[in-house]
Amino acid sequence: MEERARTAAEAARAKSGDSEAIQRNYVTPGLSGQPITTVDSSKAFTPNLACQKTATLMEVLVQPASSGDLGTVQIARDTDLDGTVDSRINLPVPVSGICANGVISCQPGTWNQCNYFRWDVDSARTLKLTQVDMPELAGCYCINNSCGANLAWSNMPSVLGDLGGGMIGALTTADPRIGVAQAVIDGPAIRYVGAQSTACASDPSLAQTGYRANPSALAGDAFVVSSSNTVFQALAGSPVGMGTAQQMRHCTIERQVTVLKTGADDVISRTNGGYATIKDGTSLDFYLGSPNDNSLAGGSCRLFDFRMTLRVGDPDRIVEARLAQFYADDWAQVRIDGTLVASGPSPWTSTGFPPSGCEKKKTFYAYPNLDLKPWLTAGDHEIWLRVAVADGGEGLGQVHVVVDDSCKTVEQLVDRCGAIAADPKCRVDSELVDGVQTFRNGISTGLRPLPQTRLLGTETCPVSLTRDFFQKDRTYRCEIDSTTLPKPDTSRGTYIIDHSTETMLADRARQGDGSFAESTRPFSLPDRGSVPACESICKTRAPRVNTAAAPAGVVGSLQNDPTAYDTFYHACGTDNVCPTGPGEEIVSACGCLDDFPEAVVMMQTVRLGGADLVCTGTVR
Repeated sequence: MEERARTAAEAARAKSGDSEAIQRNYVTPGLSGQPITTVDSSKAFTPNLACQKTATLMEVLVQPASSGDLGTVQIARDTDLDGTVDSRINLPVPVSGICANGVISCQPGTWNQCNYFRWDVDSARTLKLTQVDMPELAGCYCINNSCGANLAWSNMPSVLGDLGGGMIGALTTADPRIGVAQAVIDGPAIRYVGAQSTACASDPSLAQTGYRANPSALAGDAFVVSSSNTVFQALAGSPVGMGTAQQMRHCTIERQVTVLKTGADDVISRTNGGYATIKDGTSLDFYLGSPNDNSLAGGSCRLFDFRMTLRVGDPDRIVEARLAQFYADDWAQVRIDGTLVASGPSPWTSTGFPPSGCEKKKTFYAYPNLDLKPWLTAGDHEIWLRVAVADGGEGLGQVHVVVDDSCKTVEQLVDRCGAIAADPKCRVDSELVDGVQTFRNGISTGLRPLPQTRLLGTETCPVSLTRDFFQKDRTYRCEIDSTTLPKPDTSRGTYIIDHSTETMLADRARQGDGSFAESTRPFSLPDRGSVPACESICKTRAPRVNTAAAPAGVVGSLQNDPTAYDTFYHACGTDNVCPTGPGEEIVSACGCLDDFPEAVVMMQTVRLGGADLVCTGTVR
């Protein structure tokens, strides 16, 4: 039996071991109405996969000019697949570069004044060129003399394959009925053999291709089909299918930011007493007393009290608060909430009369510049000026305050996912972080958003805020307990796995009365034979000139050495000889090659090369 299996595997490998074998043995004869043989070649049959066939679906003929450009590109087509060529067009522009989905036309022999064209199909299903920006093209490279001599003639097969492949891609996209059976290169021409497959319909808008235009319809149609499918319903109704009920729960983690614009009066204000408040921008001066000359009559000696209440709303926004000055004729004391902070002209600490005679016969001035911030906590504070006057006099106190009225932000992280995340029966199914998909179908995508900068507030109070994220939208998949659904019983399988060995199979089966019967019996696997440790492969390379094109120009012209190498891997035959291609040299002989690290580096390079770059005006 093993020998029969190996024989069948070798026969299958010979028929479909690579894309060329599949094309030769199945695709080409199937679309062309020719016989197809079975895997062992014992039987043959002629399939009818196409409604219409044509010996030549399309033929492309090129003629390179002395400048290296394709000066002439002629396209002949059988548009209705009746076997007769009924359309011939010539490209109106020379071809200086070729892309997977279009061409590049420049000033002949140079890479100047280039225009970029994509292959399209008009309403009459005729090929045409549509001018686009270069980023809309893919896989572009240069073929004229600006990149090297005689490139088109030297690489004619690949040039024709890439040029015709772009045309065929546009045709099959516009009309999915068209199938290409074979491509034959004959000198400067490539000929495509094709057929109308998929459906025998005159309208290219086929129901069979409807999901490409409307992918969301697939889920609904699948549900309709599954509802009438007996096998699906049997599985869905089984204990395993019904025993676990799941529920999708959506939640968000949101950074809520409030922008506050605070006025000076919101920080500190005079609510009672005093006689003046003078504002100058962010500075406030509060005055109390009776400053006019001899406005106070004291007789031999009299005490006058002046009180002012300051209400502090936001002490953190007080930048500076000082007792700027006070003066009196004759004596003065300044207290805050009853605590003495300054007096003059000599120390006067009691609440009674001054320590020496009242009459000083002059006005004294003090500029203590005393820091009052330690006293100005949130709430109301009383500034008290006491003046002692003999005969006639006056007194004044000034408190100078500087406030911060800039825009401030108050932010909080509102986590509405905490309770769900704490449930061991819930796991993240999908997550969007500021629009970037970080989880999809329970698997991390590896993507992370860059730090976001948002402008918040109003025109009069704008605030620029940079954070790692502002909103996460999550969907959790949670298992829920249901009393109406039976739990799947996996205890028997668990018992077998836990108690069996490589030579003995243990089992525990439930009996009709609910009890369990345990049993053991010998167990062995058949000889699996020996197989090679790997498929023997070899690695080769062939030199080439880098003619790839990008928006900045031809890549090779920006390199010190435009010569590069194409790397190839070949499967070795039973003779263990590397089947090298034209111009290839062997890098690694046949054997078990492990180039996984190199492959990872290549894929990571391509991934990072396609990642978004953000240019900013600051160093990061």
